[in-house]
Amino acid sequence: MLQELQSLNTNAKVTGLKQSQKAVTEDRARHAFIANDAEKRVTSAFRTLCAEHGVEITEVETMHELGAACGIEVGAAVAVLLK
Repeated sequence: MLQELQSLNTNAKVTGLKQSQKAVTEDRARHAFIANDAEKRVTSAFRTLCAEHGVEITEVETMHELGAACGIEVGAAVAVLLK
């Protein structure tokens, strides 16, 4: 998981629910990340969307950790590595 998280800082990615949903729907997502402390009402539909499109999900402990891995100063509920 650590290697995958580190790839968020160097590879093409999107952060945030709306942009991540769009990337998955448009078949541009390679791998998804979801913060465990994000609200389930926010992440549950995204989990389903990833499953429907065959996008693998890695769970990250906190939104802060996911945001930091993406190189942003705020927390992120979800992020996606692009193909």
